[in-house]
Amino acid sequence: MIPSFVYGSWHTAEDTAPNAVPVVDAFTGEEIARISSAGVDFQKVVDYGRTVGQKSLGELTIHERALKLKELANYLTEHKGELYELSYATGATKRDSWIDIDGGIGTMFTYSSKGRRELPNANVILDGPTEVLSKDGSFLGTHIYTRLPGVAVQINAFNFPVWGMLEKFAPAFIAGVPTIVKPATPTGYLAVRCVEIMLDSGILPEGSLQIISGSAGDLLSRLDYRDHVAFTGSASTALKLEQASLSTGVRFSAEADSLNAAILGLDVDEESPEYQAYIRALFGEISAKAGQKCTAIRRAIVPAPLVDKVIASLSEMIEKKVVLGDPRDEKTTMGPLASPEQFEEVSKAVASLIDAGAVAHHPNIAQVEGVFAPVILTASEKMHDVEAFGPVLSVVGYETTSEAIELAQRGKGSLVATVCTHDPELASEFAMGIAAHHGRLHYLDREDAKTSTGHGSPLPHLIHGGPGRAGGGEELGGIRGVKHLMQRTAIQGTPTHLTAITGVWHRGAPTNTDGHPFRKDLAHLKLGDQLRSELRKVTLEEILEFAKKTGDTFYAHTDEEAATANPFFPRRVAHGYLLVSWAAGLFVEPAPGPVLANYGLENLRFITPVTYDDSIRVELTAKKITPRVTDEYGEVVWDTVIYNQNDEIVATYDVLTLVEKVEKTYV
Repeated sequence: MIPSFVYGSWHTAEDTAPNAVPVVDAFTGEEIARISSAGVDFQKVVDYGRTVGQKSLGELTIHERALKLKELANYLTEHKGELYELSYATGATKRDSWIDIDGGIGTMFTYSSKGRRELPNANVILDGPTEVLSKDGSFLGTHIYTRLPGVAVQINAFNFPVWGMLEKFAPAFIAGVPTIVKPATPTGYLAVRCVEIMLDSGILPEGSLQIISGSAGDLLSRLDYRDHVAFTGSASTALKLEQASLSTGVRFSAEADSLNAAILGLDVDEESPEYQAYIRALFGEISAKAGQKCTAIRRAIVPAPLVDKVIASLSEMIEKKVVLGDPRDEKTTMGPLASPEQFEEVSKAVASLIDAGAVAHHPNIAQVEGVFAPVILTASEKMHDVEAFGPVLSVVGYETTSEAIELAQRGKGSLVATVCTHDPELASEFAMGIAAHHGRLHYLDREDAKTSTGHGSPLPHLIHGGPGRAGGGEELGGIRGVKHLMQRTAIQGTPTHLTAITGVWHRGAPTNTDGHPFRKDLAHLKLGDQLRSELRKVTLEEILEFAKKTGDTFYAHTDEEAATANPFFPRRVAHGYLLVSWAAGLFVEPAPGPVLANYGLENLRFITPVTYDDSIRVELTAKKITPRVTDEYGEVVWDTVIYNQNDEIVATYDVLTLVEKVEKTYV
């Protein structure tokens, strides 16, 4: 009996549980386990996540959670061998398991890296620029993200029991929201074993992860506006769950099956490099995971004269490379569908497509009982409505690009489409025609054929989802995925209020000029620590010398008559980069100290021109302080403003530095 891990311990239903569901080996058909959630208190599951899980995750910063995610990924890498062994029972070959297991672990690594690199070492994320809401700057507005106060319920599909779970868990964990996993019954045992390994690591904060084996019972009715539900599965089930969530205000996101397309452009013929790249893309999607991928290509949309050729070329590749059989056998390249029920569902779908007019082409490969062999179908009326969730592909011809666009649109919303073309104008035309109907567009030609990650590979950096039939949700997408588990709130108040809330100093908030801020390590540096320099006079000789030595002899700096005629300048003016260099000279502390390096400028704007005989001064203020969890230093962003002798703002920008946490010789 496969157990659940709920409210801090493992719970196993009685062997005699009336609702226990048998689970079988996908190839042998032998019963390997039974699954039931009988006896699980679903209200207690939710309450445990909202209390214990929220507390333990909230005690960590975003960076600390991201580092734990990396530690978990490393631990899973060390123990993934047993996941591979168990994965064979799901029908997955070693190659299929790599997509699922290593793909899931890789997603965790990516989110750990992006969380530490792109987010603050805090629990509040600032969103967008500050809006000045009063003339004197005393009343400001901005937006922040804070974590949801509830739980993240993640309902996953059978085809990716590891990746499907980890790609949802990773962003929720970084956001600081406890996860409740509900895996699909046929392959849920693999997800449970993965969770068991993660728990054994001792890395997970208490209450941050629970998993329910078997029915979800009345779990969803226990949720409210504080919680989030992410579903992967059929479009029909997604619709039912979305409707059920409306009455409780639960945030709902779906990633559903879809009739993804691969379009071969009119610029491609049989001799083009793009043609073979296209055939390889079709083959990869019909063979990987036995076609059981929500992103798999279901419709090949090709120029009408190439329909028969595409079918023949794909059949030939299948005949050369596909060996059906037991996924444990190293010679096998395609295993069985995940369950007998799935075999029956795909068979019914294929029969429905044939009844609607499709002609089936069966590549000449050795058949194995219980293993569904690849099928290539010609066009039928139902190919835009019926999905056979297995190694099945329909091929349809078109005459014009506008017709190809219309055929792609008939999928009623898809996760991904591939466009295979070497013509930039065609690529643009397809984007304008089908982007709004797809969550992702994958362009393929001779230049990226070897480096492309493929049509059917969702990446943690980019969103995974799509409109309409595909569910209307967005998962992954880098930091966008983290923010899905957070609430965006507008805040209004004084610069002091906003500084305290966001951890970012806002102009107008208190400052401190006690000591040079470049002499302070992170243990002593505070937001608002500031240096105000003396005035420095600008001479014409310096402007001309800078122009001569740098080669920047733009007329505004070197030609008095032309500069004066320019409506933006009073006469010859100092170079903007000369002003920035002078500003550095006004605020840099030359002696060795806690500031280790300057690694860039951001948001540089030149506002008021500076001519000779003007003077400039600089105000440098500690704006944002981000200690690194794993290093002896952190990042400091310095708000930098250059003023002229009339206190007019000349330039604004942020200086980025690396600063020691504790200086060895602090003064």
